[in-house]
Amino acid sequence: MAYLLVDQTAVTVQSINSTDGTGAQFSEEAFIIPVVIPLSEVGGYLDPAFYDPASGTSPSAANSPAIARVVLDALKKAAEEPDTP
Repeated sequence: MAYLLVDQTAVTVQSINSTDGTGAQFSEEAFIIPVVIPLSEVGGYLDPAFYDPASGTSPSAANSPAIARVVLDALKKAAEEPDTP
């Protein structure tokens, strides 16, 4: 699997007005978690053997936990910080 990190020092809580991947607008107060994917690794994430956006079972069950863990570990650490609302 490709290389993935979170910039933990840049995790913040913010009010955000934005548009999601389907084009729907939303407003939320939320954790903003910057996921860092080196440009040299983008191909590994978009490789059809790794990810098919038309498939509801993609990425594979073997790769999904590794991706989720990076984000959830960052969220847990940020939520446990004393100055988090």
